[in-house]
Amino acid sequence: TWGFFRPVVATATKLFPLVRTFIAWMGGIDASRSAVSSALNLSDAVGIAPGGIAEMFETYPKSGFHRNDEAFRVRNGIFKLALKHNRPIVPIYCFGATKMLRRVQLPAFIENLSRFLKISLCLFFGKLGLPIPFRQRLMYVMGKTIYPPLDIESGELDEQAQEMHHRFCDEIMRIFENNKDHYGWGNKSIRLV
Repeated sequence: TWGFFRPVVATATKLFPLVRTFIAWMGGIDASRSAVSSALNLSDAVGIAPGGIAEMFETYPKSGFHRNDEAFRVRNGIFKLALKHNRPIVPIYCFGATKMLRRVQLPAFIENLSRFLKISLCLFFGKLGLPIPFRQRLMYVMGKTIYPPLDIESGELDEQAQEMHHRFCDEIMRIFENNKDHYGWGNKSIRLV
């Protein structure tokens, strides 16, 4: 059964009073390893967008990407935390989320600065050039749950995290390919970056 989960959000959201209040209402937690680990210690379910800020820059209009490319970036940290706390991971892909707003391609140094500051420095727009999302039908697809192994040797954490990472990426690819036609995205492809 799926119930309440706590969204993991960028540390920089604390800098904006209205955003900070809204995230607090949702039970949001900081994207730091220690904050997520503390939430998992309390047996809270957490929702993580594994690509983070870096993934925002890995899509069209960036050179090398086509309008029909969907980018997905996954880091190993979430799998190490899942192993440490013996928590399963459920892969979820949201069709249509990347089309709600459009992004202006900025110089490459802005991307590097964003990663350094851990805040998204990008220009995006929606309806009438405002940050109001375009009307977009969304379809969420859940993949097969990825459980951590029952017994983990202390020296095998990195290997087990890589194995979970590999299974997660395979499952994201599977649910994307199996469901893209249902959403009307038969011509799209997903790129793991």
